[in-house]
This record gives sequence, C-alpha cells and structure tokens, in this order.
Amino acid sequence: MVVRSKYKVVIIGGGIIGTAIAFYLAKNGLNDIVVIEKEYLSSGSTGRCAGGIRQQWSEKSNVKLAIRSVKHFKEFQKEVGFDIEYYQGGYLLLAYTDEEVSLFEKNTRMQREEGLDVLMLSAKETAKKFPMIDLEGLRASAFCQSDGHANPHLTTFAYAHAAKGMGVDFSTHTTALRILTQNTRIIGVVTDKGKIEAEIVVNAAGGYSSEVGAMAGIDLPTESYKHEIFVTEPLEHMLDPLVISFENNFYIRQTKSGNFIMGQGSKNELPSQSIKPTWNFISEMTRKMPRIFPFLRNVRVLRHWAGLYNMSPDARPIIDRSSDLENFFYAVGFSGHGFMLAPAVGEALAEWIIFGEPRSSDLSDLNLKRFEHSITRERNVV
Repeated sequence: MVVRSKYKVVIIGGGIIGTAIAFYLAKNGLNDIVVIEKEYLSSGSTGRCAGGIRQQWSEKSNVKLAIRSVKHFKEFQKEVGFDIEYYQGGYLLLAYTDEEVSLFEKNTRMQREEGLDVLMLSAKETAKKFPMIDLEGLRASAFCQSDGHANPHLTTFAYAHAAKGMGVDFSTHTTALRILTQNTRIIGVVTDKGKIEAEIVVNAAGGYSSEVGAMAGIDLPTESYKHEIFVTEPLEHMLDPLVISFENNFYIRQTKSGNFIMGQGSKNELPSQSIKPTWNFISEMTRKMPRIFPFLRNVRVLRHWAGLYNMSPDARPIIDRSSDLENFFYAVGFSGHGFMLAPAVGEALAEWIIFGEPRSSDLSDLNLKRFEHSITRERNVV
C-alpha cells in the first residue's frame, strides 16, 4: 500500500531504471521519494533480461553512457553494498558480412576515441581465442574485455535496499491509474491504492512508458516488442564473454552458476505487451545455437520466458524533462538496454532533478525533440 499521501518525487516503475534513480536521488540527499511498481521489483523487462553490460555501440551517446555505467558497476559493491555477480568477461561481437565488418571497423574507431579498450579480430584470431565456438562463415569480430554481465535481479534489489536504507519508500503491487495536472505542472498520481500528491513525477515504466506518458498528456514515441529467452542446465565454466551476432540474431552468456542464457528477437513481431513464450522460439534456437556452440548439443533447457523491449524510433533511450509539464521527467525507450545503462542514467537524472542539470553525463542527444529532425539509428541491437 502507499505509505504516505504526499512525496517530493514519485517514480513510476520498480525496475532497474526506477530503483537506480531513487538510489542516486537519496545518495544526493533527496529521500522524500516513493517508487510505485504494479507488480514486484524487477518483475518487468529488467528481471527478464540477460544481464549483459556492453559498451560497444554504433552511437557515441550510448558509448559514453555505457562507459560511465561500467565505472559504477566496477565499484558497485563498494558504492551500493551488494555483490551482484558482476563479471568482466568481455563481449564478442561476430561479423558475418562485409557490411558488418565495415560497420564494426567504423564503430571501434569511434569507441577507441572515447577511451574504450576494444579490438578488431580477424576470423583466424577469433577462432584461436575462442576455440569452443564454431565460427564457420565468420569474417571478423569486435572484442572488448571490459564489457561483461551481472545479475539483474540482484542489482535491482541492491539499489532498492540501499535506497530504503536512506529513507526511500517503495509501494509494490500498486498501479498508477491517472496523473493529475494543473496548468503546466503535475500535482499528483492516482493509484489503485490511493492518491499521492507529488512535486516531481518520473516515468521509468519500461514496457508501459507510452501509457504512463499518455496519462500526463505526453506522446512518447515508444513501442514495446516481445523478446524471448531461455536458460539451460548448468555446465562447467567454458565461456567468459557474452557472444552476440546481429546478422544471426542471437546472444548468449554463461552465468556464475554455469547455466547458459540465450535469446533473440523476432523480426516479424508486432508491437504489443504480450510476454507469452512461443514454441517457434524454442524450435529456432535449439536448431541454431548448437551449430555455433557445439557444447550445447544434448543440453537441457530449464526455463523459457519472454520480456519486452521498449523501443524508441532510433533504438536509443529517451531521457528528458517534458517541455509541457515542467515537473515530469522520463527515462524510457531503452530498446532492450536499460540494465546496462542504468547506473549512468540514474545518476544523471538524479542530478538533473536536484541540481537543475545532469552533471556526470551529457543527455542532450537523448531528448524528445530530436525526433523532430533527422535521426541516426543505433545499429548494434539484436
């Protein structure tokens, strides 16, 4: 239930973005906050993702945010106080076409200019470094050792627990129904547990970001798409990096306990909020993945689920303060990459709310008004 009827800040969404914003607000001295979540913490896209943490992007704004986030992930246990199974095993991006090789070469040049420790490897070098992968048809790869992965549930719970310790309230199983406005300001949020007066409202609603925006009369150009994933029984440790192919539409990583998590998006999926798993996904993945990763032959699948990619038109997040409602902020449209960018986004948005501007990261390229002009789409998306 809602703890109080009035707060300085109401955050809608109890995933990694909402809890990170709450943590950094409290860390900066503002703890008059409630995070409302319609189910349980990390029940949405966060808890259904693979937990990858990647700095290899085609757009500079994403690279910068990711580099900043990795700095936080490296210090997470010291900063937040919890072990989140963070592991810098690297990210291996596989290029199977001439177009991908050219794109990766262009990307890695830009990434190195930003200070990233990324390498282009030939097919032969890739095979030597990763002999457990069948790389037939590979042209080249990009590898960044400081990329990695962590446990998204543990990370979300860690931010929430630390924020609670600093005085932040959390109201789970609480659904936002309406956002109340007066002139150019939001004055409150109506939930199924009661009304909350608010001085500031943050939309961190993930797959439901557009609906929450509409409650405030703001048209956010985000759409949600189902993305499926499964996990296998545990095997001995054999794969350090998260491996990804945009051409073959997959990613895979091994967890701390030895399980393999892998997923793909459906190229024919229509926008929806369906998270119903499909047989087609299982059929495609169980044919495709053992060809590339022979050690997966005869390995049992333990669990299969689906989550939502909340997509923006250019596959980059929308992080902004509304020009129509001066006390309405949003951090949405992460296009499947909210977990890995959350520390930098949470930090910067908290600074924006408290100090009037983001100080640690430049968010100017991620505002809503960019869609009024020509945009460049992020290419490194499965």
